[in-house]
Amino acid sequence: MGLLTAACAAYASLAAWLWLTLAQGMFWRTDVRLPPRTAPARWPSVAIVVPARDEAEVLPRSLPSLIAQDYPGEAEVILVDDGSTDGTGELARRLAGEHPGLPLTVVSPGDPAPGWTGKLWALRHGIAIARTAHATEPDFLLLTDADIAHEPDSLRELVAAATSADLDLVSQMARLRVVGVWERLVVPAFVYFFAQLYPFRRINRPSARTTAAAGGCVLLRTTSAVRAGVPDSIRQAVIDDVSLARAVRRSGGRIWLGLAERVDSVRPYPALADLWRMVSRSAYAQLRHQPLLLAGTVAGLVLVYLVPPAALAAGLLTGHPAVAWAGGLAWLLMAGTYLPMLRYYRQPAALAPLLPFTALLYLLMTVDSAVQHYRGRGASWKGRTYARPSDA
Repeated sequence: MGLLTAACAAYASLAAWLWLTLAQGMFWRTDVRLPPRTAPARWPSVAIVVPARDEAEVLPRSLPSLIAQDYPGEAEVILVDDGSTDGTGELARRLAGEHPGLPLTVVSPGDPAPGWTGKLWALRHGIAIARTAHATEPDFLLLTDADIAHEPDSLRELVAAATSADLDLVSQMARLRVVGVWERLVVPAFVYFFAQLYPFRRINRPSARTTAAAGGCVLLRTTSAVRAGVPDSIRQAVIDDVSLARAVRRSGGRIWLGLAERVDSVRPYPALADLWRMVSRSAYAQLRHQPLLLAGTVAGLVLVYLVPPAALAAGLLTGHPAVAWAGGLAWLLMAGTYLPMLRYYRQPAALAPLLPFTALLYLLMTVDSAVQHYRGRGASWKGRTYARPSDA
């Protein structure tokens, strides 16, 4: 029975990897970049809205890049200080004085109203100011996190892509920082797993049912935001970027998601504990706080990522080559599909065979997310803990 179970698990894992490699929207490819674009006849106006809570550590490396945007049209930056206690607002004003460029407005909305997450409450306030501060509303809103640095032509390229392809939402997955040992091990896998769950090519089809965005960099038409009722319609969302994309698509908007070339996160995650908090704070929310989905996710991670090396070892140790071959081929497909992401992050190919270990870490982070939720500490971020939407 033990051998039969091992053989079935190995073959099932291999079948899963054949399906993932060939039929899951080519999620492993990293060539989904901004679509072909040309400069518009008239550059639309843009309001850049930056929600910020206790971001004094990263703001000197991110905010000047927004102020310095080389954009031919009318643009401004609105930083929403979401109850910071580290002088984020004052630092932003000082940086604006030191770095000439786009005008900066710093505002504070106060504590979130009941039923709102802090980030979406800040975005609501910033979008409202952007829409009412001038005689006419901005054509586009660039919603970008406070830890995201943009190359000088980032806004120009985003707008050109949106206008050329008549897109309502253009989102780029910012290139996260990869410096320390744990960042090298965990961060590329984070983007790889995200793309596996939300294949970019599939999302970018006009009729696609799979929908997502990357919250660090979202260019959104103002008319589309109004039509979708955002952010009010998603005010309780912990995973706000996916919820935003779904709201825009439901309202008839066209969306696009890809990997960034001009957008980088400057937030450091030097220790495993930092990365653990980043993942576990929202992992169970991604599973809609459903124990059955959690059990299915754990079983899926074990089958897809942990069975291949275990089957290879078991087959070699017990002298059953069929089991070893099935596990080895599944592990090879796993590592091979991970290589493009490692290249995108300029990391050595030697990290590819370690993906099962990283997947085990993510499994433990997901379980910990559920444990913290039932202890009343779920979806906690920077001093705030959010209830599940039905309890909010």
